[in-house]
Amino acid sequence: MAKQKEIKTNAMRILERMHIPFTHLTYECKEFEDGIQIADLLGLPHEKVYKTLVTVGAGKNYFVFVIPIEAELDMKAAARAVGEKSVAMIHVKEINAVTGYVRGGCTAVGMKKQYTTIVDSSAQALPSIIVSGGRIGSQIELAPDDLLRAAGAAYAAVTV
Repeated sequence: MAKQKEIKTNAMRILERMHIPFTHLTYECKEFEDGIQIADLLGLPHEKVYKTLVTVGAGKNYFVFVIPIEAELDMKAAARAVGEKSVAMIHVKEINAVTGYVRGGCTAVGMKKQYTTIVDSSAQALPSIIVSGGRIGSQIELAPDDLLRAAGAAYAAVTV
C-alpha cells in the first residue's frame, strides 16, 4: 500500500508546534458521518471517541464542549460549568462561521477564536481519547491532558 502525503490540519500543526504527541487516523468519507459511525468504521471503542459541540450562551458568547460520542450534553451542567444562565446548541449552518471548521470536522484545537472549552471529566480516566483532526476524514488520538493544554480547556462533568 503506497503511503500518500499526509495532509496536516491546523489542529495538527498546533499540536506539533506545542510538542504534543498524537496519532493521526484517517478514514474515507464522502459526507457527514456522526462519531459513532466513524468509531465503527475505524474499529475504535466508543468510550474512547469524543465529539466536539459548540453552544451559545445567554450572554451571546460561544462555548465548546468535548464529550463522549454516546453521551448527551447536559445543558444545565454545561451552563453551570461556563458560568452562564443557559446554553443552546448553535445551528449547523453557523459551525463554519463560528469555528472555522465544517460539521463533522470540528475540533477544539485551533478554532478561529479561543472559546471557553470544557472536556467532559470522563476523559480523565482514559490514557488517550480520539477527537476530530480538524477536517472530515481525519481523527487524532492524544492524552486528555494534552487536549486540555492545546485547547486551553478545563474538565467538568457535563453529560447526562
